[in-house]
Amino acid sequence: MTLRNAAATRQRILEHAQRQFAQHGYAAITVKGVADAAGVSPNLITRYFGGKDGLFLAATRVEIPVSDSFDGDRSALGSRLAASIVQRWFGAPGEDPLLVLQRASGERPEAAETLAAFLDTNSLEPLHRYLRDSGLDDADARSRAAAIDAFVLGVSTRRRVLRSELGDPADLQAWLSATIQRLADG
Repeated sequence: MTLRNAAATRQRILEHAQRQFAQHGYAAITVKGVADAAGVSPNLITRYFGGKDGLFLAATRVEIPVSDSFDGDRSALGSRLAASIVQRWFGAPGEDPLLVLQRASGERPEAAETLAAFLDTNSLEPLHRYLRDSGLDDADARSRAAAIDAFVLGVSTRRRVLRSELGDPADLQAWLSATIQRLADG
């Protein structure tokens, strides 16, 4: 097997694992089930990832350029954040590593900790700094950032984890935009 084929096989395994973990959570997924879906031997999952736990950690590695939403005036923050959120939620809903972490956080303490750490580092703290730098005092910026963070996580949990419909993307984006902006403005 060439390195190129190994990389492609590893990526195919990850894509199937992300989809399955997102749809069914951690407990319901087996190495054999992911291997069968990816068309590989279960031994390859052990070889590439060390087993189910390693596969889960690899499948939930999250990289989101959240800081892009913080470029610009605070008066349009809701619009920028809502556009980014809706694009992510409708882009590849069954494979989103954040969705995988949300669904698994009730089953796996490490998933809950990973999700909390990600949100603190990549959402809450940058949003707090942005709001503070936009002219709010530190305490007000922190409380508004926490409100926005909790709101978005709540909507995501309600509409994605509990498997409700996301609804029309344009309507969802308009609602998120207006609500986030109200929270940002106080």
